[in-house]
Amino acid sequence: MHQDAHDPHARRAGSAPAVLETTVDALMDGVCADLKRLAAIPSIAFPGFSPEPVLQARDLLVALLRDVGVADIGELNLADTAPVITGSLPPPTPEAPTVLLYGHYDVQPPGDERLWDSPPFEPTDIEGGIRARGIADDKANLMVHLGALRAYGGRPPVGIKIVFEGQEEYGSVFDDYPPTDPDLFACDAMIIADTGNIRPGTPTLTTALRGAAEVFVEVRTLGAAVHSGEYGGAAPDALLVLVKALATLHDLHGDVAVEGLRREPWHGTTLTDDEFRELAGIPGDTPLIGSGGLGERLWSGPAITVIGLDAPPVDRAASAVVPFARAKLNLRVHPRQDPKEAQAALVRHLQRLRPYGIPLTVVPGDAGPGYEAATDGPAYRAARTALRRAWGSDPVHSATGGSIPLVNGLAQAVPDAEILLFGAEDNLCGLHGPNERVLLSELRGALLAEAAFFAEYAATFRAGDAR
Repeated sequence: MHQDAHDPHARRAGSAPAVLETTVDALMDGVCADLKRLAAIPSIAFPGFSPEPVLQARDLLVALLRDVGVADIGELNLADTAPVITGSLPPPTPEAPTVLLYGHYDVQPPGDERLWDSPPFEPTDIEGGIRARGIADDKANLMVHLGALRAYGGRPPVGIKIVFEGQEEYGSVFDDYPPTDPDLFACDAMIIADTGNIRPGTPTLTTALRGAAEVFVEVRTLGAAVHSGEYGGAAPDALLVLVKALATLHDLHGDVAVEGLRREPWHGTTLTDDEFRELAGIPGDTPLIGSGGLGERLWSGPAITVIGLDAPPVDRAASAVVPFARAKLNLRVHPRQDPKEAQAALVRHLQRLRPYGIPLTVVPGDAGPGYEAATDGPAYRAARTALRRAWGSDPVHSATGGSIPLVNGLAQAVPDAEILLFGAEDNLCGLHGPNERVLLSELRGALLAEAAFFAEYAATFRAGDAR
């Protein structure tokens, strides 16, 4: 069972490195046990899945928060979304800062369970870690928050605000909610624990997120399919028109060739080509596309991916000229570029085309902004010290090509708060894929780093170095 606020190991850990490490080590068995309990709940908040497991996960988290001393627990219920758990602990002194802790308790569906080495919702011990769906993304990070509070017996040296979301993976109206209720999220710093280290053992602060947008492009050339022998060669093939248009989106190297999309060199830490190949499952004899640094291609530059194509399937193809074809494009953009602006650039590029003289119908879809953190404030200074204490080496700055739209909502709600992204995941954890796992070393390091951050950040405010 978990250790709570009454556990002798959990009382007032203090900030001395040796004391804090001893306290965290004593907590690990309980943290892992509660993580397994949480990961055993199939809390999938996608349409078509039962909502009961999501509510079961909520109830367990509420109980764990209450056990660690969070008495002011509430719930935010918005339309068509799972509950958002809220809570708070007051600052121990008037000058102490307040830190918001974010994570989500819903998970991705398991996918093809035949690809798993053990049932996805039966947490299974593996060498150095635990395997289960959602155990890294994001339930281990929830236990990092709870473990850090346990390290201080529920009385950390900072004020705490809790925001545990229940429908992050599918998306919901909560992404846009924070600016409408800024007082609920008011704080000095936030820890968004939905990320992790660039590689196991390398302490990492994620400082940038790419924005995203969708664009639909379609073409209709005939009233209906016609015989390819009788009409092919003169009758316009809609699929050929679409393919010719899509081919203009990239140059000969595979770099995006759409005018108006921002691209800059990436100066932080990045993956090696071999690491990227392993993560993406790219055979060694298959070249990567694009030019320039890998970080630039993945994080500080644009990417356009054809994620869907409506055309006759090969297995049911007739000998006929295709009258209609449609594609869905996913655009990823520089963290500082307005996604609507980037989306408009892509729409403009496609609308100007006339493949074989035929116009395209182009429709913009959803768009979400990226994020780039300012890293020179007191919270980042405290975080760098804390991560160095936890892992024994200086943290690196990295980025992710994925988007976390809520980060922008939080930044709008509390524009003066520093936003830190770190946690117990790592790039090899297999999130969203089969055999997702968390390493115990990463879980311990993230927990120790967060607990150390509380002490370092509180000391910063006591010293009058708040800004």
